[in-house]
Amino acid sequence: MFVHESSIIDEGATIGTDTKIWHFCHVSSDAHIGRNCTLGQNVYIGNNVHIGNSVKIQNNVSVYTGVTIEDDVFCGPSCVFTNDLSPRSAYPKHGNFKNTLVKKGATIGANATIVAGVTIGEYALIGAGAVVTKDVPAYAVVYGNPATQKGTVDESGIIQ
Repeated sequence: MFVHESSIIDEGATIGTDTKIWHFCHVSSDAHIGRNCTLGQNVYIGNNVHIGNSVKIQNNVSVYTGVTIEDDVFCGPSCVFTNDLSPRSAYPKHGNFKNTLVKKGATIGANATIVAGVTIGEYALIGAGAVVTKDVPAYAVVYGNPATQKGTVDESGIIQ
């Protein structure tokens, strides 16, 4: 495991072997990060987040409580996960967040927004800048706002 000296790993977080955590990251307590992962610059991992093995999270991504990312997922630069469908500063949810699941092998493009409560299927490909508001089937290619299915993709990333 490698953790850059500018990053903060809270007590209680677990990080697998051969994982690399680069500049200015913060991993919260009770977060679980698998082995052989890469967290780019300025990544935040919230409490009780579960990240599988061989996951690549690019720069400027925040993964909030309620998000689970399975093995071999790629999260592009500045993609966004939400966990609350009706946030209000004066009315905090106290941990009652919507869960989001990103299944094995999925790719999320740069600047995509994943709205709380969705499941992204195995090997799905989310286009850059997409706004995902509903579940995405396995092997689907989706993009746009709101994201809609435009095709399919195989496990190696070749669009059909």
